[in-house]
Amino acid sequence: MAKAGRNRPAAAPTKPAAKPEFSRPVDVSRMGRLEHRMEIKANEEERAALARRFDLIELPALAAELVLKKRGDGVIEMSGRWHGRVVQRCVVTLEPVAAELEGGVRLFFGGTGAAAAADPLDDEGWPEPIEGGVIDAGEAVAQLMAVSLDPYPRAPGVAAPAG
Repeated sequence: MAKAGRNRPAAAPTKPAAKPEFSRPVDVSRMGRLEHRMEIKANEEERAALARRFDLIELPALAAELVLKKRGDGVIEMSGRWHGRVVQRCVVTLEPVAAELEGGVRLFFGGTGAAAAADPLDDEGWPEPIEGGVIDAGEAVAQLMAVSLDPYPRAPGVAAPAG
């Protein structure tokens, strides 16, 4: 076994990738041209884990209705709608601030050739990679919810600082 020397740092131990809290893997490696429809809903344990991950007081609901479709260029398109209810901390008073969040889903995965070299500034952007022939619909929805969170939630009646 090689020892770490002056020119060679010790190898860092490898950790297995953490499983997402709201994992809904979809095997797209054998997906045909027919649409695949799915409804996903986070259970109590998954919502509690996501609340910890995104520093929420509570995540009472997170669900989505999705359609996956394989395009002619091999790219998998995921479309649909998601909905969540969150409780965050007011940035001024730390009181609970409840919010209803929802949004559309339009994501692209995989592809080769022209699809993989797409202009990131066009409407579709670069497709996300497909790892092991599987995409995780639950993690995609969790990330969409995360970017929709109010970065500075305020309790009712709390004014923004003058500036």
